[in-house]
Formats: sequence, C-alpha cells, structure tokens
Amino acid sequence: MIGEQFLVERRDLQKLLDALQKKGYETVGPTIREGAIVYGPIASVEDLPIGWTDEQDGGRYRLKRREDSAVFGYVVGPHSWKRFLHPPVLSLWKARRNGKGFEVVPNNAEPPQYAFIGVRSCELHAIFIQDRVFTNGKFTDPHYQARRQKIFIVAVNCVQAGGTCFCVSMKTGPRATVGFDLALTEILEGQRHYFVAEVGTEKGAEILRSVPTKPAQPSDIQIAEDRVARAARQMGRHLDTTNIRELLYRNLEHPRWDEVATRCLNCANCTMVCPTCFCTTVEDVTDLTGTEAERVRKWDSCFTLDFSYVHGGSVRASARARYRQWLTHKLASWIDQFGTSGCVGCGRCITWCPVGIDITEEVRAIRQSEAAQLSERGG
Repeated sequence: MIGEQFLVERRDLQKLLDALQKKGYETVGPTIREGAIVYGPIASVEDLPIGWTDEQDGGRYRLKRREDSAVFGYVVGPHSWKRFLHPPVLSLWKARRNGKGFEVVPNNAEPPQYAFIGVRSCELHAIFIQDRVFTNGKFTDPHYQARRQKIFIVAVNCVQAGGTCFCVSMKTGPRATVGFDLALTEILEGQRHYFVAEVGTEKGAEILRSVPTKPAQPSDIQIAEDRVARAARQMGRHLDTTNIRELLYRNLEHPRWDEVATRCLNCANCTMVCPTCFCTTVEDVTDLTGTEAERVRKWDSCFTLDFSYVHGGSVRASARARYRQWLTHKLASWIDQFGTSGCVGCGRCITWCPVGIDITEEVRAIRQSEAAQLSERGG
C-alpha cells in the first residue's frame, strides 16, 4: 500500500484517531489555546481548530473564523514539534546523598509514544534537520533518539499559504513527500468534505486499515494536487537562496547588521519559535536541605549575553553581533556543519518577532546592496 492514495470522509477522521490511540499512541495535534493554534494533547477531532484560520504578517498573528468547517485550514502557530522531541526543559540526572557518599540516578524514564497529527511539510523537514543535529554526527543525543524512534506522523499537505510562508524558496513544501506514515490533503468541494490520504509506511498502512476508505481516483488525486499547487503560488514571502552561503560570508561587516540591530530587542522569540534551533544550557540545582541535586537541560538562545559568555565577558556583546550570528548560522554556516540550510521557510521568526524583523528582507537588502556596488564599479 505504500505510495497508494485513498479517500477518507470527514466523518471518519475520528476513527483514525481512535486507531492510533488503540495502538497506544498519545495523539498530539493542533488545538486552540490562549488566542493561538498550538500543539497539545487531543482526544477527539473536536479538539482540533475546526473552522479557524490564522492571519500572519511581520510581528502580527490573529485567529479568524473561516466560512467553512475546515479541520486544518490554518498554517502554523508559535509551537513546533521540536518541543516534543527536544523538550524545553529536561532532567538529565539526579544525585542523592547516601551516608557519606552519594548516588547518581540517571533519567531513564520511558519517553511517550506520540502520534503527531497535522505535521506540515516544512515541519517534516525541520525534524529531518534536527535528526542530523542530534543523531547523525559523532555523538548521539539519547533522549532525542528515544523519542524520535517512537513517533507516528500524520502529515497534512498545505492547501493555503500564510503571509510569512516561504517554504517554496527553501524547497521544503507545501507538499509532504517523505518522512510521514500518512499524509492527508483536505478537500472541501460543495457539500463534500473529505481527505486524500497517502500511505508512507507499513505502520501507516496498518492504521489506515482500521479506517473506512476507498481508492482515490485520478480525478481525486488531481484535485488534491491542484490545491497544493495553489498554495505554492500563494507564498507570502520569497528568499533567493542562490549562493546564499557565500553572499553572507562576504558581507559579515555589512552596514545592514547595524541597521537591524537598532530594531532587534534581543528577546529570543525567533529562536524559541524556530523548529530547528537547538541551543541549550545546563543548570545544576540543589534542594534547600542539600540532600538532592539535579542537572537540568533547558532551551537557550544565541541572543542571550550569557550564551557566549567566557571568562572576561560575552564573545558577542552587541545586538549586531548576536543577530548576525543567528542569521548567518541559519543560512550559511549551518550548511558547513550539517550539509543543509537551517531554515525551512515556515516564517515563524517573522510572525513572532515583536518588531517584525524579516529574515527574507534582511538577505534581500544585503544582496541588492552588493549588486548595486558591483554595478557602480562596472560603470
């Protein structure tokens, strides 16, 4: 069944969740909380953001009622799936006093078995990037690996793009092509509401056997492809990636870094919402009695002064240096480290920046400035 496509009626979507839960998966998906679409536990289809969409632009995010009852009629919110595979706070080990000595108790807790519902193509690529960071190098993060091996992924192909999306520029969407167990394309056509489901793995085929389906006809597949193609034409942003690594390396002293630094608040929002950023810090804490200590790993950011602090001060003491580090690492030196860009074009960093700093605009400004200088020299 791998690669085959089937029709799943909207009324049968709950049976898909039921089948996953019966297999022992904790179903996690989009839900509305605190004025945003975020990822969290879902027990039924009714927990999904039915009939809601999001409007996004630089520094702006708003929920809005749709005129239909689409289940996945939004783009992406502030959460990414990173928080379930690479948790914001993770206990690494504890130590307890034992007479005159102590014993170390490692965190060997069995990770949850998650089924991710509604994973977009850009987010799948973000997971692939984190796979390279945490499992493909010389050292493997055992906590990430244990969680990653147990997940089931239900991808959703985008049939609309958001105001800050640029996945087409990064070749990461809007259609999921690999890395999923099942992929759904939602179709609302007149009175019909159904999904075209593509099987990606044997696990996906096994789950889909528990759901009423019928083979998708060529016309059904074409409708789904047309919807995704329309989303590709709707991208709210564009990023020219031609020789981008070399472009940024050539312009490490460009005055644009000073301009963006006058706006940047160093709040670290961009790194917190980014689905690929992986910086962490480690904290050791003890209880008041001094009998127990714990080592905790927490998300950190290259925008904080402490992150690059060494004896005598921070290596990157200015906002200019910290923003340059983030952008050039994401789009240039990440390629040197991991063989791929660190950006998937989800647009979250643009949407959730309080002052609307736009990564695509910053690169465009440097590229245009360099082109203008070359033109003047040639003239």
